[in-house]
Amino acid sequence: MSERYDCHYCKESLFGKKYVLREENPYCVKCYESLYSNTCEECKKPIGCNSRDLSYKDRHWHEDCFHCFKCSRTLVDKPFSTKDEQLLCTECYSNEYSSKCFDCKKTIMPGSRKMEHKGNSWHETCFSCQRCQQPIGTKSFIPKENHNYCVPCYEKQFAMQCVQCKKPITTGGVTYHEQPWHKDCFLCTGCKQQLSGQRFTSRDDFAYCLNCFCNLYAKKCASCTTPISGLGGSKYISFEERQWHNDCFNCKKCSVSLVGRGFLTERDDIMCPDCGKEI
Repeated sequence: MSERYDCHYCKESLFGKKYVLREENPYCVKCYESLYSNTCEECKKPIGCNSRDLSYKDRHWHEDCFHCFKCSRTLVDKPFSTKDEQLLCTECYSNEYSSKCFDCKKTIMPGSRKMEHKGNSWHETCFSCQRCQQPIGTKSFIPKENHNYCVPCYEKQFAMQCVQCKKPITTGGVTYHEQPWHKDCFLCTGCKQQLSGQRFTSRDDFAYCLNCFCNLYAKKCASCTTPISGLGGSKYISFEERQWHNDCFNCKKCSVSLVGRGFLTERDDIMCPDCGKEI
């Protein structure tokens, strides 16, 4: 007598019937599907032994149910994406959720290289200079009025030119007499030191640092012979075409300050009235 070969679950004979092995135990088709078949995410029916079971992240579909949520095209053996647990073909996903190029307004397909700046995206070939139309790529650029410019084109079209060297001013700069200068070009006419960030004055439309201006044009104190700048509100005394620093306007003999007091003159000297009586 031959040995019996029964379903592991219902114990019915499997001779002459289809069966499925699971962990080396045989099951009739009915028991196997009842016990172990996965439920299709799409139609909610069991995925039987005679159907291909397609799975993705612990979810299962019949082969005929594995299709794009939007266009219903089959996704079997094709690339796909998911959004809110819905299956989408690459084209539908791109149309619905991928970035749109700021220039041509077309979809930037997943996997293609894109350029981004301040929340906007471009195809690599669309991210170009508005003036020369050449792709910018990873080079430096300057945005202006919703357009992008490579640095050379921006300088040619928009940057002010320095009055001194005639080259574009791209950062910083100084305005003097309503004309633009590079900081490195705005120099004292006398000593050629940079004037940006320090006090200066001018004569005949030429700029001078205070030292050079005083040395060249300021009158000399009759007492100490150093220049009297008169700049910044500093006070000085003037008498008969001679000038003195306030601190230098003192009696020649007793050195008392004569500012706001009467005084006498003796040749080139000035004296207080008391010392003048002794002459």
